[in-house]
Amino acid sequence: MKCISITLLFSILAISCKSYSQVDIPSGPYLGQKPPGLTPERFAPGIVSTDNWEISGVFSPDLKEFYFIREVGDLEEDKKQVFIVINNKDTRWHQSIMSARVGQPFISYDNKIMHLGRRYMERTEIGGWSEIKYLEAPFKDIPIMRLTVSANGTYVFDEMKPEGEGVIRYSRLIEGEREEPKAFSKSINSEKSNAHPFIAADESYILWDSRRDSGFGNADLYISFRQLDGSWGEAINLGDQINTGTSESGARVTSDGKYLFFNRNMGYTNSEKYEDVDIFWVDAQIIETLRPKI
Repeated sequence: MKCISITLLFSILAISCKSYSQVDIPSGPYLGQKPPGLTPERFAPGIVSTDNWEISGVFSPDLKEFYFIREVGDLEEDKKQVFIVINNKDTRWHQSIMSARVGQPFISYDNKIMHLGRRYMERTEIGGWSEIKYLEAPFKDIPIMRLTVSANGTYVFDEMKPEGEGVIRYSRLIEGEREEPKAFSKSINSEKSNAHPFIAADESYILWDSRRDSGFGNADLYISFRQLDGSWGEAINLGDQINTGTSESGARVTSDGKYLFFNRNMGYTNSEKYEDVDIFWVDAQIIETLRPKI
């Protein structure tokens, strides 16, 4: 995996590629971790989920790469966020720092593009990633935290406004042309702070996080299923097995449809402090238990 330098693009600390060969990662799928059931578990304790701050874990569609963001540094003034990759070479997992944080990653289902909000990288012929590129207008002018893409090319992304309110929008690919972004209905964009969406490959559901009076904590995970008429159903809270009195965010499902990954704030109940956040995973069958029966 080629490491990406963003020194000239962002006025933040440039972090050179660094091997983490001292981290013992078991062989096998999903970093050799025992699959969870319907109760969420921390993903890869001591490898991915540590005492540090980790978010946005995502596997590539071929399940040979795992990307996530970690905060490093012991002192508050020294803390930096780095972009880490764990990739499988010769049946063994190897961990390294790619760069400083450049956005929240999502990899297209054809494994060719890594979306990073309104930025992106493309696969190179030698198996690495290109330099950072920007989506064209109007996307480059929208404050996007997270953008995901369906197998048909539909963008689903958030727009975070200065006052902290979030709106989730979509843009379909129609006959090769990208349509102007449109906001989802109130069934999704109700109340406040709607953020970090994920659209299923077949566009049958959308996951996102939101702060709602009916929730369990500061932010909860919700799902909306597409109806027979093409509209989107009412927001369904993922329930108290997933959501807690703290904050859950950034839901995403692996390309094989087996596991739901998300972030959980471990330190503070009903608080916006995020000093200890871990990556959790759970059997994606939890989604089917919520799908309305037709």
